[in-house]
Amino acid sequence: MTFWDLPYASRRQPVLADNVVATSQPLAAQAGLAMLAAGGNAVDAAVAAAAALTVVEPTSNGIGSDLFALVWDGRTLHGLNASGRSPAALDPEPLLGAPMPLRGWDAVTVPGAVSGWVALHERFGTLDLEQLLAPAVAYADGGFAVSPITAKAWARAATVFAGSPDFAPFLPGGCGPAAGQRFAFPAQGRTLRTIAASGGDAFYRGALAERIAAHATAGGSPLSGEDLASHAADWVQPLAQRWADVVLHEIPPSGQGIAAQQALGLLAGTDITDHAPDSADAVHLQAEAMKLAFADAHRHVADPAHMLVEAAALLDPAYLRERAARIDPARVGDPDHGSPPAGGTVYLCTADADGRMVSLIQSNYYGFGSGVVVPDTGISLQNRGAGFSTERGHPNQLAPSKRPFHTIIPGFLTSSDGKARMAFGVMGGPMQPQGHVQMVLRTTTWGQNPQAASDAPRWRVESGRGLALEAGVDPAVRAELARRGHEISSDTDSFGFGGAQLIARTAGGWLAASDHRKDGQAAGF
Repeated sequence: MTFWDLPYASRRQPVLADNVVATSQPLAAQAGLAMLAAGGNAVDAAVAAAAALTVVEPTSNGIGSDLFALVWDGRTLHGLNASGRSPAALDPEPLLGAPMPLRGWDAVTVPGAVSGWVALHERFGTLDLEQLLAPAVAYADGGFAVSPITAKAWARAATVFAGSPDFAPFLPGGCGPAAGQRFAFPAQGRTLRTIAASGGDAFYRGALAERIAAHATAGGSPLSGEDLASHAADWVQPLAQRWADVVLHEIPPSGQGIAAQQALGLLAGTDITDHAPDSADAVHLQAEAMKLAFADAHRHVADPAHMLVEAAALLDPAYLRERAARIDPARVGDPDHGSPPAGGTVYLCTADADGRMVSLIQSNYYGFGSGVVVPDTGISLQNRGAGFSTERGHPNQLAPSKRPFHTIIPGFLTSSDGKARMAFGVMGGPMQPQGHVQMVLRTTTWGQNPQAASDAPRWRVESGRGLALEAGVDPAVRAELARRGHEISSDTDSFGFGGAQLIARTAGGWLAASDHRKDGQAAGF
């Protein structure tokens, strides 16, 4: 049963319609909606919105991002991994044993987002790629008014990248644009037109690839034209984890989606369903399960070709029962990883009147990513290489031609009989699997509608016994969690608790929800 009340300090109402888009920035939502109005489907809308987001929310993603998606074609769920690998000529030795660089060329892997747009368009799209990228091109050429939360993130980036010649085009007058200020980047528009006209080929094998490779060489990076030309997005089989009468689907490693699935599997061995959603008991059990799941993810998850255990082993019911026994309902624990048998981000979702749904996420990782911007192109490159481990022997150890551990994860729920139920995601680094767990429990176990689930105050596990609680958590709950041994911190910046977008099936169509923690919008017709 779904409850339609909005019990939290909500600023938004859910949107109910036959065709819907939910994104973290309103102009991108409108770009996707325009494709649906033009006769396109949910995949067309997702590609248009994703491309527009690289322009109107560059603080979180760019043309040089990576991308993952889950696509419901009306009958079957498909997974897409459009993340890139490290350069083939990489020499990891100078970096091993030291912290992995967060900025600069050492953190750059092959950008995969463009290949993701093309793969989605070629397999499921109905409109021309030029039409899908037209809104993004228009915003880049003619400019757009910067939205408030994006402006705050831009100001933070300006302090990080001040003085960087690469980054200067994103800092007109030496600073980030203020809320309401107009920002245009015609070079980005030219790049998007080139991508559209070439079907993406120019980005990996043509003029744009040459510019990326030349800038890499000038910066001392081993990233080459061959690395770009050999890149391809991969269609993958999503992982599935049952929770009550639903199934949570995630992209398999090297992403951290499996941590959300593990946490739900661990919670199945507890009495969490007996507790109210905002109680200390519910938060404690979720936090303890999440810490166990993170311990495993950070030890075992890597490029699948390098993992020492199979993903299936991490989700094995017997293994999860064994791990769940470590959860003490009365006290906080200090979990380590188990040993199963060997073997800065934007999220959007769309749905159309014919029943198709898309759950899509793309990211430059930390803010604007590496800070590397290819001259005269508007291509800001991600810093996904920062996700590698520099620990020798770790399955996620930095190495050539390898995908790093990824934080970005799209989520999808089906009912136990295999029908599409909800596309959803929660942006924000390690917050993402924690957000997935919270959204699944709130919408299923506790029957909250997706907008209420998004509005609810969140928790976030941190290192050791740390537990961050968002404003709005009852003081009595805070006190009880502290009594159980959690080291409570109050994060007044909602940025750290992620931004959710959700679309769920209702009896009469779709319900779309958008998070007040972002500039975003749910829209439909």
